[in-house]
Amino acid sequence: MDEGGREKQCFYTCRCYLTDNIFLEDYRLHVRYVTEQQFRADHQQVLRSRGCLTDEHFDEVLQKIAQEVERRQSLNIESAERTAAIRRVYRPLHPHLYHLQESFLAPEFLQIVAYCRSSGADREGLLGMLQPEAAPRVFRLAVFTRTFCQELVEELEHFERSPAPKGRPNTMNNYGMLLDELGFDEGLTTPLRERHLGPIASLLYPDCCGGGGGLDSHKAFVVKYDPREDLDLGYHYDNAEVTLNVSLGKDFAGGNLYFGDMKDVPLGDTECSEVEHRVSAGLLHRGQQMHGALPIAAGQRWSLIVWMRASRQRNRRCPMCSQTPSLVRGEGFADGFTDGVGDEEGAQSASCVLT
Repeated sequence: MDEGGREKQCFYTCRCYLTDNIFLEDYRLHVRYVTEQQFRADHQQVLRSRGCLTDEHFDEVLQKIAQEVERRQSLNIESAERTAAIRRVYRPLHPHLYHLQESFLAPEFLQIVAYCRSSGADREGLLGMLQPEAAPRVFRLAVFTRTFCQELVEELEHFERSPAPKGRPNTMNNYGMLLDELGFDEGLTTPLRERHLGPIASLLYPDCCGGGGGLDSHKAFVVKYDPREDLDLGYHYDNAEVTLNVSLGKDFAGGNLYFGDMKDVPLGDTECSEVEHRVSAGLLHRGQQMHGALPIAAGQRWSLIVWMRASRQRNRRCPMCSQTPSLVRGEGFADGFTDGVGDEEGAQSASCVLT
């Protein structure tokens, strides 16, 4: 049971996590690896066009893939160990940040949420309160106050300087933090999703939110861009149905985002639109919409990312491998899949291998 007396939902990960969407940073390429024969057939020609020309180069690629698969296999254990160590050794700078308060949120954001939760709310009314961007179905909205953003960055820098262990936020970013490991999930990001972001996303993206099931899990993390560290982020899509990306600061130049079409649209048929990232404002977009981040020119940019997931949607089709998911029991929210209990449609359409 959770603190509200509700039975806890079990969440799962698709087995494709060990084979699909492996990012080769040197070649700016996502690949799938099941066997070497399959990998060569699918990717060797593209790798050659990007400079992987010798047997030594190819062996280095295979070694990096093996290292990434090993990292993914041990991820849950290592994350649990880091979380326990953080709780033992880390003392927060701003303990009040770990529990969501309305004072953290921009007044205009609270107005939008109140409208979305009202009985007469509809999509057209919501669109009138948001700022659309040039990219299709990408919307800007104020989310947090600048004070909250400044204090959160201070907290993250304090953690960065501490002896506590740190994990990579995702497979593409090297610098940042996983907010669940720091203890933000239960008090901050879960209520933010459930009470505030969920009602907005359900009106904006009903096609992504799984109908009545809504956005029932998330992965939240912070990424950092710096000219001496991660400069940019390659073109990709998220393991999410809906994504919120909030610029926390600090002072920076460059680093705008760019958006294309959905992942299934051929690259040759896509035009990208650049979108400015403004401190304390968030960008909402569909998780399967292709996007990236341009190089930061100066300063430092911290961004809070919330990947929101709808189990009723992804139980039918894994967003990463585009297949019916084959599931493995995970920790916490895992990758947002469920076993379909209580969801007749999802249970019929998901072929789950539960271990």
